[in-house]
Amino acid sequence: MLTTTDAIVLSLQPQSDKAHVLHAYTRSGGRVNFRVYGLGRKHPIGMYLPLSLIRITADFSPAKPAAVKEAVPLASNQSPLAYNPYKRAIALFLSEVLYHVLRHPMPDEPMFDFLLQAVQTLEQTEEPQNFHLQFLIDFAAKLGFAIPETSLEVSTITNNQSPLTTTPLTRKERQQTLRALCDYFAEHVETWQSPKSLDILMEVFD
Repeated sequence: MLTTTDAIVLSLQPQSDKAHVLHAYTRSGGRVNFRVYGLGRKHPIGMYLPLSLIRITADFSPAKPAAVKEAVPLASNQSPLAYNPYKRAIALFLSEVLYHVLRHPMPDEPMFDFLLQAVQTLEQTEEPQNFHLQFLIDFAAKLGFAIPETSLEVSTITNNQSPLTTTPLTRKERQQTLRALCDYFAEHVETWQSPKSLDILMEVFD
């Protein structure tokens, strides 16, 4: 049965010479794994970069994994995440976090809307160096284990005026806070794995 849903790309992994596995968080079904055939020909690889916002039409069958028939960007213009090295590093890191944390194939529209707003905010943020820190704080609260400010040595990143708004930190403060946040997630999420892109993110903002 053909079904269309909005989705946020978490990961794209090769499965064979002809197929890739697309891990995505969707509005209609939560975490879903798709099969993408003909990547680079029928499906531009740029469509499936980490945190890309796409609308997927897929053939859902009880006998086999859903196969992507068509995918189009949610926005009319291409995401600026692909062209900004800082935003690209943040997107890679956050997509790894979401990949390990959001595992359930069940719809959660409030969570999808939260993630959609976060990605759109990242696209529009001119100075994103603290974005991932604030996202992890907001994400933890959304998951039900809000982080007490006293548990973080650096509390200046919290701004109650609006979600996903941050104030500047020094390089040392940023690194300390990021490691503290990752440790906090490790304590509360059973499926947590330290993102491989963590060191890359720290280098980019060094």
